[in-house]
Amino acid sequence: MTYNPQNPIIVQGDKTILLEVDNPNYENARDSIGKFSELIKSPEHIHTYRITNLSLWNAAASGIDTEYIFQALEEYSKYAIPDNVKTDIIDYISRYGRLKIKKDNEMLLLTGNDPILITEIWNHVKIKPYIYKKINETAIEINPSMRGHIKKALTEIGFPAEDLAGYVTGEFLAVDLHNITRSNEPFKLRDYQIDAVNAFYANGSIYGGSGTILLPCGAGKTMVGMAAIAEMKCNTLIITPNITGARQWIEELIDKTSLTEDEIGEYTGETKEIRPITITTYQMLTYRPKRSENIFPHFSLFNSRNWGLIIYDEVHLLPAPVFRITAEIQAKRRLGLTATLVREDGLEEDVFSLIGPKKYDAPWKDLEKQGWIAEALCHEIRIDMPDDKRLEYAMAQDRAKYRIAAENPEKYTIAGEIVQYHRERGDRMLIIGMYIDQLRTISKIFNAPLLTGVTSNKKRKELYDKFRSNEIDLLIVSKVANFAVDLPNANVAVQVSGTFGSRQEEAQRLGRILRPKKDNSIAHFYTIVTKDTKDQDFSAKRQMFLTEQGYRYEISDKFTK
Repeated sequence: MTYNPQNPIIVQGDKTILLEVDNPNYENARDSIGKFSELIKSPEHIHTYRITNLSLWNAAASGIDTEYIFQALEEYSKYAIPDNVKTDIIDYISRYGRLKIKKDNEMLLLTGNDPILITEIWNHVKIKPYIYKKINETAIEINPSMRGHIKKALTEIGFPAEDLAGYVTGEFLAVDLHNITRSNEPFKLRDYQIDAVNAFYANGSIYGGSGTILLPCGAGKTMVGMAAIAEMKCNTLIITPNITGARQWIEELIDKTSLTEDEIGEYTGETKEIRPITITTYQMLTYRPKRSENIFPHFSLFNSRNWGLIIYDEVHLLPAPVFRITAEIQAKRRLGLTATLVREDGLEEDVFSLIGPKKYDAPWKDLEKQGWIAEALCHEIRIDMPDDKRLEYAMAQDRAKYRIAAENPEKYTIAGEIVQYHRERGDRMLIIGMYIDQLRTISKIFNAPLLTGVTSNKKRKELYDKFRSNEIDLLIVSKVANFAVDLPNANVAVQVSGTFGSRQEEAQRLGRILRPKKDNSIAHFYTIVTKDTKDQDFSAKRQMFLTEQGYRYEISDKFTK
């Protein structure tokens, strides 16, 4: 094949891909390679992707094969693809599904067509605790209660199993979606939401029933979850990041489905109802009476009813204890919902093996073009520090440097300019940060209400309602607003400090302003960072996921209208 030096990518022998940002084919190449590789660096001119085992296995689970991958690489590459890269792609794509977990009467079997591979698995120290006996040269009987544990172990050793053992049906529950909501609005699923449910459920066959759906914030992940419940018509447990999220699920279920209030239960610190549809929080499930003991009393919720489906909202937040209990309930259908599979703790493999592989992924920019999420412009404003703060930063220990830079008092001036400009335009604004003292100061400067982790749920609801009704136009919010807060009229977010280099947090914060606006106005996402400090370094890392989705940050040293 003849390659074109004008193409935008270079594939390197270490399985990294260099992508030229200023190339005319940048966007097409980015969208193609993003389906089977991960963005790891995104400076101004050259972005670096890496093809990993997990990126290939997620691609394989989504139906992408080596032919698609090679076609994409060859179409956009300047030079020939290194032979070792081709070999590794073929190898790792082929590993997904070479081992399968199946039911044979009452036995649970691990099967494969390669007797030597089966022998290797049989003798592997990580697998031994979970298996009973070797049935023949292509099948091993495994412990049914260890179904999740063996899937996790197989992924770790590089041979992820395709789970075809099926699922329990769960207790029947009559539930349908409304065409007209109870608030008298027309309602129907969007095409991509239908596609997402179909990809997950697979008509109830053994090929569906566990997996993760990726949709941008504001694109209706809750609708996908409700549609899955209506499709399966079974008792369902829903786990959310916080009480606000739990109550938004309850409101949506009551508004858009045939479920009655008596069929929906809230299981939180404030009320403990177990009903056919029960909504709880990760914090509730991981509560321990004694921090020194590994006892989680609310794990009993997983066995309190005959659940046919468990929904993990914002699955990228799944805490380690919930991973452990999930490993033991693999006979339940499991649906993960998230905007990004990025986890800062590196446990993406556990989501893959225990919740399920990526089954559907809608690119953010595609949905923006279709009008399902708002168009957003991202701005990074890099400012200097006062001399006294520069000296404090220079003399500080490494761990303290980020906070000093993130709390740069010059940020208040820039935030004031942004607020004044957008207030004159009639916009609805959020100022978001992680340091409470900084947010308290901002709250006083703008005489605006502050929401933090200690704000009562009653007060949060009151402030959110005032914001939605346009009674107030500015909220100052801490990390509590990163997730599951529905503020459809918010169209400006100002980030003054973030959780170090958290890519998923950046995505969630942009997501606060992505609900489509009635007037089709553009959303603005501002990040104010201190120049030439760790604040700027962490900001660059936080932006990587959104860069992968096609967002570009306009960089400046001052606020420009």
